[in-house]
Amino acid sequence: MPYPEQRGNKWRVRWNTGKKHPESGRWLYDSQGGFDSREDAIAYGLDRESDIRNQRYTSRRDGAIPMSEYCRTWQQTLDVGHLRRRNIESYIRLYIEPHWGGMAVADIRPSAYRAWELWLKDQPNIGDAYRNEILLVFSMMMDDAVDDGLRQASPVPKRKRRGRYVKKKKERKRNLRIEDVHQLACNALQYWGLPGYVFQFMMPFTGMRPAELYALRREYCHPAWPASDPLDDPNEEDREERHADDLERYGPGLMPAARVQWQHQREGGELRLFPPKYGSRRTIVLPAFLTELLEMLLASHEFEYVFPSINGGRLADANFTYSYWRKIADGVEERQKSEKGDGRTGSRRWLPGWTPVKSWAGKRMYLLRHGHKEWLDDDGHSRIAVETRMGHEVAGVEGLYANVTPSMEKRIAEALQRRWLEFVRTLPEGWEPPSSPSPLPVDLAEWMKLQVKAANALLG
Repeated sequence: MPYPEQRGNKWRVRWNTGKKHPESGRWLYDSQGGFDSREDAIAYGLDRESDIRNQRYTSRRDGAIPMSEYCRTWQQTLDVGHLRRRNIESYIRLYIEPHWGGMAVADIRPSAYRAWELWLKDQPNIGDAYRNEILLVFSMMMDDAVDDGLRQASPVPKRKRRGRYVKKKKERKRNLRIEDVHQLACNALQYWGLPGYVFQFMMPFTGMRPAELYALRREYCHPAWPASDPLDDPNEEDREERHADDLERYGPGLMPAARVQWQHQREGGELRLFPPKYGSRRTIVLPAFLTELLEMLLASHEFEYVFPSINGGRLADANFTYSYWRKIADGVEERQKSEKGDGRTGSRRWLPGWTPVKSWAGKRMYLLRHGHKEWLDDDGHSRIAVETRMGHEVAGVEGLYANVTPSMEKRIAEALQRRWLEFVRTLPEGWEPPSSPSPLPVDLAEWMKLQVKAANALLG
């Protein structure tokens, strides 16, 4: 029963919250004042007691926790990867806590949330994807606040029906042309040498992610793998059984392949090896021409990673997009050797200059991975084989029952090889590779002649 009390010409009501003080063991009470009559105060108290019995009640004491405090507490409950944690902490530090930190968790209203959402939308430095991530994190915080008993309901609408319909922007993509892929490889050859030439074929012909390519170690790549597999991933519980299967299925004389086991990411400013995105460890069979290029490349150096940088170090230590990809795709003008460097990259070496690949000027390199899936779909391969190769999981019963067979992988490798051979037949007679910043350890021109010969023999 609530307890009404008269305060001057107004009434106040107190009610038992059903909770006890953790130290003294005494019952905890909430109160509300400002009622004009005793009956109104009692009715309000009875409603609150009904909420308590039906587990709809949020204590004023609990709901008064400031958002600044809840932000710190909530971050301690996250069980996510280090990159995701870093992003979430950034959203909270830059946008959530500065706006909501001074308010109590229970005082955030749906109308205030909608106003904040529109404010974020108006900020020129916040793109759609970034804004959606901020709102998603805030929505997660409010859902957890409900579970913690700090609110009765989240202020974030579950199904947004208000406002004008805005069509989701979709990045414009062109069909991936192998002619463009080869031109990118030739540009990389002039800038980076043989590692660049081979690197530019990897993403469109394997679908590997950039960070996976940076961290591809020679013991996980053809021709050494799978015999050289160090089995050094402690989080891969079935690695012994998997390795035994790999020895029967892959390798020189069977199906040449590369193993996606690690990716390079930074944690606390230190470059480290992490499992690939979504834990998508996988084996990727290689077309014949790419196995030959990898064999030549790995025979030309002794670095632990397949693709050394221009200065012989780790690719992940560089800003690859700026220092490599933009120059390869957008082209550069001829540059003479500089005595003091160019002021930004510090490079003093001569560059011959090359024209941009028009369809890739200004485009991000990741679209080459999209193009790989485009090729696989165009060739009509099994969906489970395609998605597994891309590092995706197929949901539902289809993913549960399906399995990638050796014949599926063999057909993918053969289709990619055929696509390559159909292209090399179109090269002008006597094709010569462009100049390289360092002497090539192999004769690419002679190798290409053999590729053309193989194409003519296979395709007639």
